[in-house]
Amino acid sequence: MSTPMEYYNSLPPVTKIYAVACFMTTAAYQLNLYNIWNITLNYSDVFKRFQIWRLITPVFFLGPFSFTFAFRLLSILLYGVQLERGPFDKRTADLVWMYIFSAFTLLVIGGIPYFWSIYFTGPCIVYVIGYIWGREFPNARINVHGLFELKGFYMPWYMLTVDALLGNPLKQGFMGIGAAHLYYFLSVLYPLSSGTNIFKTPKWVHKLVAFWGEGFQMNSPFRTNDRTGVVFRGRSNRLDGARTTAPPPERDADMAEPPNSAGGVAFRGRSRRLGSSQ
Repeated sequence: MSTPMEYYNSLPPVTKIYAVACFMTTAAYQLNLYNIWNITLNYSDVFKRFQIWRLITPVFFLGPFSFTFAFRLLSILLYGVQLERGPFDKRTADLVWMYIFSAFTLLVIGGIPYFWSIYFTGPCIVYVIGYIWGREFPNARINVHGLFELKGFYMPWYMLTVDALLGNPLKQGFMGIGAAHLYYFLSVLYPLSSGTNIFKTPKWVHKLVAFWGEGFQMNSPFRTNDRTGVVFRGRSNRLDGARTTAPPPERDADMAEPPNSAGGVAFRGRSRRLGSSQ
């Protein structure tokens, strides 16, 4: 059994960042550090008052501290981690793109008059994670409180049932399932049926992940800076006193030394052996 800090350090980067952001947003609300209506999704304030942050902040609010909040946060930590360590292993940029595309799709759906009453899209992202997990692990067995088992394919519908029993609005669930299905269709189903992938992760997402320096993307066109976070690079001494230096850079073929160079020696002349005559 690991300690809380060990568990926190073992979390993959994308899930860790999102879960911590959601927790801190709710914690700040419980401490009355901000007015909850200042971070809601309100298109009138976005376009008339240019409050652009309202397009981003609703994604990180899962609700006040409650059983519903705990259920949603645990769903992120459980199924989000399994996605990041399973189908999205070594595909950090693709996972980040899944979150970004889903959040953008939810903004579009939120513009439909029927969904104007949805002020926060954080719960919808939980449904996105659950839906994608269910499609990637359709035959996984889910033990529901020791009463019965469900296949992973039915995960989003189980989440809808829990929200209905807790009295939560179901619109957020349908929005999340819709956004998740659109992503899964464009990224998996359509390429499998047509043989062409028109829904590749944009290069700017690859560049963002490379600049971030966390995670790994196998087919990324950008590489992280190997010198990031290194204060000093130079010679060092081993414990036995031997000095080690970094290997010199390789020379190109057209940069070979001229034949008359002294090879870096300041003086060349005759030498004598000990005990020998001149």
